[in-house]
Amino acid sequence: MSTERESMEFDVVIVGGGPAGLATACRLMQCATDAGNEISVVVLEKGSEIGAHILSGAVVEPRAIDELFPDWREDDNAPLKTAVTRDEILFFTGADKSVNMPGWASPRTMHNDGNFVASVGNLTRWLAERAEALGVEVFPGFAAAEVLYHEDGRVKGVATGDMGLDVDGNPKDSHEPGMELHAKVTVFSEGCRGHLGKEMIARFSLDEGRSPQHYGIGLKELWQVKPEHHEPGVVVHGAGWPLSETGTTGGAFLYHLEDNQVVVGLIIDLNYDNPHLSTFDEFQRFKTHPRIASVLEGGERVCYGARAIVKGGLNSLPKMSMPGALLVGCDAGTLNFAKIKGTHTAMKSGMVAAETIAAALAADDIERTLDEYDTAFLDSWAGQELKTSKNWGPAMHKFGMYFGGAYNYIDQNFFGGRLPFNFRDDTPDHATMKRADACRPPQYPKPDGMLTFDKPSSVFLSNTNHEDGQPVHLKLTDPSVPITVNLPAYLEPAQRYCPVGVYEVVESDGQPEFKINSQNCIHCKTCDIKDPSQNITWVVPEGGGGPNYPNM
Repeated sequence: MSTERESMEFDVVIVGGGPAGLATACRLMQCATDAGNEISVVVLEKGSEIGAHILSGAVVEPRAIDELFPDWREDDNAPLKTAVTRDEILFFTGADKSVNMPGWASPRTMHNDGNFVASVGNLTRWLAERAEALGVEVFPGFAAAEVLYHEDGRVKGVATGDMGLDVDGNPKDSHEPGMELHAKVTVFSEGCRGHLGKEMIARFSLDEGRSPQHYGIGLKELWQVKPEHHEPGVVVHGAGWPLSETGTTGGAFLYHLEDNQVVVGLIIDLNYDNPHLSTFDEFQRFKTHPRIASVLEGGERVCYGARAIVKGGLNSLPKMSMPGALLVGCDAGTLNFAKIKGTHTAMKSGMVAAETIAAALAADDIERTLDEYDTAFLDSWAGQELKTSKNWGPAMHKFGMYFGGAYNYIDQNFFGGRLPFNFRDDTPDHATMKRADACRPPQYPKPDGMLTFDKPSSVFLSNTNHEDGQPVHLKLTDPSVPITVNLPAYLEPAQRYCPVGVYEVVESDGQPEFKINSQNCIHCKTCDIKDPSQNITWVVPEGGGGPNYPNM
């Protein structure tokens, strides 16, 4: 049985078929066409189809799409159909109480005039069609598992993972070796906490002098609701209960799409300190608030998912260029958390990257020109957004929800994000957790099957699947740590921060044993981020494995 890998040559290889990667591909082909050049561009997507792994709120600011495809509004298949009609901002002051914040009292970044409620999964599917029409090769179901390097250390490209390996990594009868894709430039656009991007940041010290990256976990459900409960274009954001009971920061959302559908979700900052907190159960409990339950009552839950969100902002943004490669979108951390939006900035980062690459290819001067990408991005409107919102997250972490929120209101509304302060949060999210015996466990009611649900039924609605018998893609640096370190100190919090029950502590021969149910994994990356011992590393499973989100 041959294990040699075949190779293919391209001008540009793009790892990840999300908004940033596809915007990069589309803009590259536009630049090449304008210059009369021919280039070869390929997009690798680990999901079974484009959009399968995309999870976002989402309210989309169309600025980047307007630039990339000015005619998109004339396309009947364009996925931005529901314009925002009204904003509501709520403070949930208790399990059945809330206060409406008037528009004049909310930060201007929270106003959504001109934006659209949309499925970012459907947006990426549309972008992929546009990319292919421009001549881009799009390969879904191919997971980039390894970065390749030239002898001088420059990035050479990537290799896809082997298919048909057993649980021990040995070839089965169905084994197919991965393929090498070599490129003049490789673009990493894997989304938040991309495992190859993480490798690049460490290898090339791209985060030197920066604050550590910060994250949240976003949990989301898609519901079909009664027509009388539906108001297309209404956007609700909220904060407070239930997270306030544990002193945790974060926020909530409820967006009204078209066709009597709404999306409801909770974002939990991963700097929380209570190891008893269950991300899944906090989200289920949130839906019982009367302001939310009144919309969902009598409806049907269609889909469930969760995904980490990168939210460190400018102070955590790494250098985005390196020899032979660029980072774009959430692989770098371009989300503007002051707006709770990252699609437009991710796309713009990809478009700036494409223009940089096109100039480098045309000048046959890859190394010098790629270094210009960081400055070009920060000089763009997306970079300016990050500059004016740099204190948003650090202020919340430093001063808490209310005083941090007051600072952000003043900074954004009266000074345009230009107050002469630079707050930093230099404590990594994984280092904030307190011992279990120092914290009170929240009380989580049993699911009722109508408004609140259990993890198994939720995993089912994420359409998650991994090929049986493949190697576990959640790697433990030291297999003893969960039981010898995390269990006595934190009651092994992986059982609770994972939103789908991948991790369990079970009893075996009278002794605790750490069990990994990798089949359930929806690729949220929370374990890679929040494990207090930093003992878990998420790597790609076989291509096509994971969730398959419709309309998310």
